[in-house]
Amino acid sequence: MNAPSVEAIRANRARLSDLVITTPIRRLVDDAVGESVGTSTELWLKEELFQRTGSFKPRGALTVMLDLDADALSRGVTAVSAGNHAIAVAYAARVLGTTAKLVMPKTANAYRVEMCRQLGGNVELVDNVTEAFARVRDIESTEGRTFVHPYEGPKTALGTASVGMEFIDQVREAGGTLDAVIVAAGGGGLSGGVACAVKQMSSTTAVYVVEPEGADTLSRSFQTGSPESIDAVRTIADSLGAPRSEPYSLALNKGFVDEVVLVNDDQIRDAMRLLFLSAKLAVEPAGAAALAALMYPLRSRLDGKSVGIIVCGANIDFQTFAKQILE
Repeated sequence: MNAPSVEAIRANRARLSDLVITTPIRRLVDDAVGESVGTSTELWLKEELFQRTGSFKPRGALTVMLDLDADALSRGVTAVSAGNHAIAVAYAARVLGTTAKLVMPKTANAYRVEMCRQLGGNVELVDNVTEAFARVRDIESTEGRTFVHPYEGPKTALGTASVGMEFIDQVREAGGTLDAVIVAAGGGGLSGGVACAVKQMSSTTAVYVVEPEGADTLSRSFQTGSPESIDAVRTIADSLGAPRSEPYSLALNKGFVDEVVLVNDDQIRDAMRLLFLSAKLAVEPAGAAALAALMYPLRSRLDGKSVGIIVCGANIDFQTFAKQILE
């Protein structure tokens, strides 16, 4: 495994410049939070939902696409996604002066599909994520477009690692420390990059990865030691619905992550409600998964600790958000 060094992560973050922003952190102190995670637990948010396009995804997509030469850029890029990665690739294509053909499952949130189109992306809808991966490979071979993978590869991890690097830097600048960081995983591109940065910068900080029970590819892969697949995505957190793990991202997670835990959809809804009421954040289900892990499977273990959670995205329409928090 060729893990990115802290120096490489910093250099890449400088290269990304203002194409991405350094998202804020916040110490969240609230009676409802204390009741949910423990009154002596210190909770820090890394608010990556305020990133350009509404999620962390531009960090990885741009890191890949900034290395494309003029010929590759002239042919354009392609990507597969339930939403956030497609939006990020459309954004990256626009700012880099190229085109993006984006393959999305028909179940993708209509709001996210429209965001892709508003950014200039050419969207194709297919029946499911498995078919989407097959279609994007066909586009790659027939049209010569570069496939920008949603979570696999050293460059993607190099980009996502800047979330963890910023988090450690910002908490230190605020005079704090983190005993643990919790980050959600779909395929493991964000979690692997974050864990890589956090562990190299603060070796005593535990890193926990959370997945939905209905999309547990990384958990299964940790158990067997090899990339595993699932036959279908069965969770409201569709942004975390990777159909399979991939070798590089799995190795990076195994090398730096302490443990993978699971949450169910009702627990994610509880976390969405808490973020709305206490932090005034309206997030998509994936953006609440890290808090759900702290509220439920990790609560007793992290009681009294200083815990950082990454609020990874908020691309959700009014109707869907209301439906989830009122259910």
